[in-house]
Amino acid sequence: MFKTKKIEDLNIPQHIAIILDGNGRWAKKRHMPRTYGHQKGTENIKTIAIAASKMGIKALSVYAFSTENWSRPDDEVSFLMKLPGEFEARFKDEFKKHDIKVMFSGRKTHLSKENLEILERITEKTKERQGLVLNICFDYGSRAEITEAIKIIAKKVEDKQIKIEEIDESMVEDNLYTRELPKLDLLIRPSGEIRLSNFLLWQAAYAELYFCETYWPDFNESELMKAIVSYNNRDRRFGGLKNK
Repeated sequence: MFKTKKIEDLNIPQHIAIILDGNGRWAKKRHMPRTYGHQKGTENIKTIAIAASKMGIKALSVYAFSTENWSRPDDEVSFLMKLPGEFEARFKDEFKKHDIKVMFSGRKTHLSKENLEILERITEKTKERQGLVLNICFDYGSRAEITEAIKIIAKKVEDKQIKIEEIDESMVEDNLYTRELPKLDLLIRPSGEIRLSNFLLWQAAYAELYFCETYWPDFNESELMKAIVSYNNRDRRFGGLKNK
């Protein structure tokens, strides 16, 4: 455990997001196929979700599969599409024990019928839980999310349910996948890359950003604690000035 601060002395972010990056490079360093890295990365979702739950974090959004990931080699995509079923089979008891609710953010138009049924089943079985909300962003892209929200609002205008002048930021937020989650406080990207890669662009407008060199399969509770300590050292003004 990272010893610089005690968890009880810290301001705990309500909503943390993590880009699950570095699985392939982690596997390559071990002379293993990229799919081995994705396997270990999936297992680490459980580890970090449980750690976040114990820390008192309310919501954890993880970038598991992007709208751009379909362009990867067919064998890698095929492997990744098997992960929802494995996720359900392996982690359901652990998540039940920690009262973790699971939701999914992303497009539903490109997934197989089998995977859609798995996602719906997990969502239904965990919807009444009161602990951490684990938001798995699967076939997710922020531009697609915002575009979908615009279409929903435009249809309401077309149907004369609302007037154009009634459209504001709150209405946009109410039509995003994350509308039921707390505002995003902290966005973490492991692996050494320093970009958002089309992840939670609207939500990250005033989130704190944290980048580290650790590949996702090695990102543990200690690394999460380091990110939270860094978050506590930020001066969050949201565009304004603090009172003297």
